[in-house]
Amino acid sequence: MTNWTITAGRADPLGATFDGEGVNFAVFSVHARRVSLCLFTPDGRIETHRIDLPERDGDVWHGYISGLRPGQCYGYRADGPYAPAEGHRFNHNKLLLDPYARRLTGHPVWHDALMGYTVGAPEADLSMDPRDSAKYMPRCVVEDPSFSWGNDRPPRTPISQSIIYEANVKGLTQNHPEVSHPGTFLALASDPMLEHLQKLGITAIELLPVQAFLNDRFLVEKGLVNFWGYQTLGFFAPDPRYLSGGDISEFQHMVARLHAAGIEVILDVVYNHTCEGNQMGPTLSFRGLDNRSYYRLTDDPRYYINDTGTGNTLNLNHPMVLRMVMDSLRYWVEVMHVDGFRFDLCATLGRRVRGGFSSSASFFDAIRQDPVLTRVKLIAEPWDIGPGGYQLGAFPPPFLEWNDKYRDGVRRFWRGDGGQISDLAERLTGSARQFDHSGRPATSSVNFLTAHDGFTLMDTVSYNQKHNEANGEGNRDGHSENFSDNMGVEGPTGDIKLNAARALRRRNMMATLLLSQGTPMMLAGDELGNSQSGNNNAYCQDNEIGWVVWKDADQDFLDFTARLVALRRAHPILRQKRFLHSRQRLVDGLGDLFWWRPDGTPMNAGDWTAPDLRVICVEMRIASGTPVYAQREEALFMVFNGGPALSVTLPEAPAGWVWRLHIDTDRPLLMPSLTPRSTVQVAAQSVRLYELERDHD
Repeated sequence: MTNWTITAGRADPLGATFDGEGVNFAVFSVHARRVSLCLFTPDGRIETHRIDLPERDGDVWHGYISGLRPGQCYGYRADGPYAPAEGHRFNHNKLLLDPYARRLTGHPVWHDALMGYTVGAPEADLSMDPRDSAKYMPRCVVEDPSFSWGNDRPPRTPISQSIIYEANVKGLTQNHPEVSHPGTFLALASDPMLEHLQKLGITAIELLPVQAFLNDRFLVEKGLVNFWGYQTLGFFAPDPRYLSGGDISEFQHMVARLHAAGIEVILDVVYNHTCEGNQMGPTLSFRGLDNRSYYRLTDDPRYYINDTGTGNTLNLNHPMVLRMVMDSLRYWVEVMHVDGFRFDLCATLGRRVRGGFSSSASFFDAIRQDPVLTRVKLIAEPWDIGPGGYQLGAFPPPFLEWNDKYRDGVRRFWRGDGGQISDLAERLTGSARQFDHSGRPATSSVNFLTAHDGFTLMDTVSYNQKHNEANGEGNRDGHSENFSDNMGVEGPTGDIKLNAARALRRRNMMATLLLSQGTPMMLAGDELGNSQSGNNNAYCQDNEIGWVVWKDADQDFLDFTARLVALRRAHPILRQKRFLHSRQRLVDGLGDLFWWRPDGTPMNAGDWTAPDLRVICVEMRIASGTPVYAQREEALFMVFNGGPALSVTLPEAPAGWVWRLHIDTDRPLLMPSLTPRSTVQVAAQSVRLYELERDHD
């Protein structure tokens, strides 16, 4: 056994850093009295050394061991007061993960020894458990994250040209019949997956959490697992379940392959809470290192503020916790080459000391001044369950935001709800009421019909009720109002006419998404007709329910979706940065937005509130104020008919110009064709798009 000698080292950078000759260890704790570094055998089984970090600069404990190499397994123990009533939960018997660890050997194995308190004792969390938790804990691993990137260049796709595709690494790849290493980063980097994504035409894949996360105990005891990943265990380490051989370079390889295919990588990240839960949760890392600093506590510091609904809330008002988040984000950009982030429960990140949301909170200010992070895409989930938690439209530029109003409004229109014309008009034009302020572009609205949380597109047209029985919670979990419509039969059916009607509605909804101003996001598998059998909360379904089904995929719908994506990319009118407000353009004096009745006359005030109106016709041009060089096409005319078949009068075409029909959801195989008549017949429950073109005949 080597007798390692530890020297002072340095306080920066935090984490375990290999410099070619040894490893520097640095970890933050304000209230600890002692921090011990634990070294383990290469297999991680035996603790060989326990060495106190010898130096403390401010609140950073550090030390350097010459001769240590990448691959060394390690962890920490922190000694300090176990005084829950004062917010302190130190327990030197518990092995703790380094918050900056670049790799973990696995996941915790559930046992009562993981708890800092004695399970079952009166007022249990006030007691202190003396058992060593190391047997049940994974190990941190010293990593050299350098990677031969070659000619890797981020695609840097302008947001106005972006098509986002939300996916779970395992869910997307596990069932694919042609990939090797299914369920891993390597599978996502395989030729079959890249070919599919390129054929579809997406520009960015948004991955559900891939930072190391915990399998919740209550799930494990039911034979389930945390499938989605919203219980972060380590903010720098890829989750081991997605690494085929345990090497973090597999993630970097995936990014490089996606970049070479022209596809950006956006990570769904969870900086609002950790997996340690409330006072009855385990002691795995942050709680044992400095509970009072890492978490927001109530006026009674025994308890945790729970704006997230998970038991705890990270304290981003503490500068060192905020630094950890910022260091983590920069690591994933600079070292792992990702192209952006979607922030789970982002309203929580904007809460000040007393809990109120502010668009100028320290997190947002830190992001907006950072030269690394301001060059990547930033997307907010604009809510949490705390007071005033719904903040759609309130985030500062350059943030984009998930727009649930878009999802609900479009679903309700196509379901046939009355009085939806005005709302649909807002959604088609970028939800200006929420986003047209503070210099924000129309692309600020991330439009989506479906996401991981809720029904798939197929299930939206196949189920009236959620069917979450497999989750083991008596079908009480998940949203109860999904604005869905089974169209007469709950679930799958052999009725040919009903299946055709469902296929038409899916085409209508996908066409609406890809013809709307804003930034479109689709859910992986929707283009294939994927179903989760009515489960709208598949967070724990790492099985056939949660995996995308590739066998018997709906090839017709895939082809139609790819065609819509290509059409959107070819028509700048559909993806403008400036909002359309029926204003005259300086270049030609024409308006940029017109709302028409089917008879060809302008819509009036009564039309907007008519409860039985089921059709809206819109003519769009390049927005007023757009530079002349960007005005490459004249006009698009779209009909969204949620009612019966009807006649529609096209806007008058100037001399030498004609309308060409590009999309008719009732006839998905229709090729673009000229429309010589001024009045056309539009099928019931359908979408049409016409382009104004010069008449070259």
